Amino acid sequence: MRPPVRKARANRHRGEVEAVIGGERRILCLTLGALAELETAFAAETLSDLATRFSGGRLKTMDIVRILGAGLRGGGNLFSDEDLLCLEIEGGVAKAADVVTALLAAAFGLGPEEEAPARP
Repeated sequence: MRPPVRKARANRHRGEVEAVIGGERRILCLTLGALAELETAFAAETLSDLATRFSGGRLKTMDIVRILGAGLRGGGNLFSDEDLLCLEIEGGVAKAADVVTALLAAAFGLGPEEEAPARP
């Protein structure tokens, strides 16, 4: 494994999220490459199919691992999904799920502090 890419803080405007993984603060981001990787991993035909799959909020443990792994690689951290299985995530599974939720929200349009526009 390579050392983590060090940045001052995650930049929400670029879709970055941070988490303490393996004892180090790391930046995660679902770049276009990371999203393409997830399309392949989940056999999604389109980005819309991928968004639909995740919009139900029902993720398996390996879904979380794949999304975190893609986010780590998108953030410049060279970890395989297998590497990630051996690393501690500060805050445990609940924090991992929160990080995945934040990554997906950033990638598909709404940040955690934003709300969907009200419908008339």
